[in-house]
Amino acid sequence: MYSPEQENISTTASTKVPVKYGELIVLGYNGSLPNGDRGRRKSRFALCKRPKANGVKPSTVHVACSPQAAKVKHTHVYKHTILSHLVYETINLTVMFSCLHISISLLQIGRSTESPIDFVVTDTVAGSQSNADTQSVQSTISRFACRIMCQRTPPYTARIYAAGFDSSKNIFLGEKAAKWKTSDGQMDGLTTNGVLVMHPRNGFTQDSKPGVWREISVCGNVFTLRETRSAQQRGKMVETESQELVDGSLIDLCGATLLWRTAEGLSRTPTLKHLEALRQEINAARPQCPVGFNTLAFPSMRRKDTPDEKQPWVYLQCGHVHGYHNWGNHREEREGREGRHRECPMCRAKGPYVPLWLGCEAGFYVDAAPPTHAFNPCGHVCSEKTAAFWSQIPLPHGTHTFHAACPFCAQQLTGEQGYIRLIFQGPLD
Repeated sequence: MYSPEQENISTTASTKVPVKYGELIVLGYNGSLPNGDRGRRKSRFALCKRPKANGVKPSTVHVACSPQAAKVKHTHVYKHTILSHLVYETINLTVMFSCLHISISLLQIGRSTESPIDFVVTDTVAGSQSNADTQSVQSTISRFACRIMCQRTPPYTARIYAAGFDSSKNIFLGEKAAKWKTSDGQMDGLTTNGVLVMHPRNGFTQDSKPGVWREISVCGNVFTLRETRSAQQRGKMVETESQELVDGSLIDLCGATLLWRTAEGLSRTPTLKHLEALRQEINAARPQCPVGFNTLAFPSMRRKDTPDEKQPWVYLQCGHVHGYHNWGNHREEREGREGRHRECPMCRAKGPYVPLWLGCEAGFYVDAAPPTHAFNPCGHVCSEKTAAFWSQIPLPHGTHTFHAACPFCAQQLTGEQGYIRLIFQGPLD
């Protein structure tokens, strides 16, 4: 059905411009994975029109007594252009055959590196600096987590469904996964840990407000959340809501959260070139450290891991920006540079003292305003409206809790607001 070499792009004959539906951006990464983006494993993935339609739609339902019998039935029906089918691992396997949908492009997301997966996603560890930080964590993301079906004609509507087709063109739901037969005779179910979706109110703009988290089923039906992520009892169906993705929709796979940006929404988003211009504008103002009187400068956007000697640091309790120094650093705290409670020499407020990092993932910004605020406690800097938006978004954490987090590193926000306004001191001359 897919192959790693398969081009994920369809172009028009006249312009040769790729038809892009939108992009999925993984929360917790500041522009790229810690060790760099490679192949299908990356922090940002463009969903583009395929050369040929590969979507599927439900067709017929059969009952088999074993997976082997299901495969025999599938082999027979496959000759009649049946593309794939849905298998539930129970004593009697119900098999839902699906036929080709000529107006849909199908793209799949999951932990598996098998060829049917277009976008390989691994667990996000808050504040991780390398891929090694995530390898020791037992993954809670499904191997074939979800699939997105995009219309091949305008307005290029994208819809999300739980679970995905494997190399045998099957969808297998585990023994403990919730599953049932619908009133019209179709089979439906939920993945073990669920696929949650939240659509923001007022779109992904300066006026955005959090929506309500819902769970999506294999057939794309919308449900209220289960008591816990893996509970066998499904929530109540919400018939007034759909699985259609909108600009700013959040998709949680129980281990990683993805942001969906439409092509139209991305056209209104600041570019990396714009963010670089804002960085240079801040540096051109020559902010100074009030203690050392040395000029501060945000490092190149390529260097977003290791502080340098001109790196701005901030006291998160008050927002005063300094260079790194040992003023007010008590002897017992000198072993660790970052995060310790320090007393600000400007206002005597005590709190964490951390380096500032520019937020380099443009897709997380809700406007193109200057970076004037920093998230607490990580120190990632962005515009005020962007900080305010993410500070009010409850992101799933674990099996039944939610908390706001920095989109650039996934660290849980702390403090009264979760972010703070930065106070720079200009040059004395």
